[in-house]
Amino acid sequence: MIAIIDYGVGNLRSVEKALTAVGADAKVTHDPALIRNADRLVLPGVGAFGECAARLRDSGMDDLVLEAAEQARPILGLCVGLQLMFDEGHEFGIHRGLGLMPGRVVRFPEGGPRVPQIGWNQIERARDDRLLAGIDDGTYFYFVHSYYVDADDSRDVIGTTEYGIQYPSICGRGSVCGVQFHPEKSQDAGLKLLANFAANGCS
Repeated sequence: MIAIIDYGVGNLRSVEKALTAVGADAKVTHDPALIRNADRLVLPGVGAFGECAARLRDSGMDDLVLEAAEQARPILGLCVGLQLMFDEGHEFGIHRGLGLMPGRVVRFPEGGPRVPQIGWNQIERARDDRLLAGIDDGTYFYFVHSYYVDADDSRDVIGTTEYGIQYPSICGRGSVCGVQFHPEKSQDAGLKLLANFAANGCS
């Protein structure tokens, strides 16, 4: 079973419907018992890093995510869910993340393309990962964001995207991984990525 963690942010039903469409047993839940018993977790996130981080902590779901990571249960972060996996976010101040991978979340530099990035953009593989099985370099996914992950360790970068700069759009370490885009809004490619996670996790 895949638990989609409900800590009060985002349209979680669209993620649930996408996972169900690829044959996964997925449930939106804030029940600690269900989350602890789940085979895999999905950590969504929409909006500002600081608000998402505060809601995750206030709900107590941060400890459940960290517990799952310690147990090497696969976790997939979506959009701000990926960003929360890093040390800190620099959006309206500096806010603490989960620290599952070293790095920070920063705004796209001034003078580049329009911010936020909204729409379809391509990913390029930085290294092999089960998450990208059957997904070609140059595949398009749907993005909506103004901030990106600045990863300290290049080994955590699975895929990159060009938007004025080349930035990490897919990251992972061990059983923990995340994507900056919205797979649930990315048609066949997004469904393929979710199916890969449902079947094999990431690493």
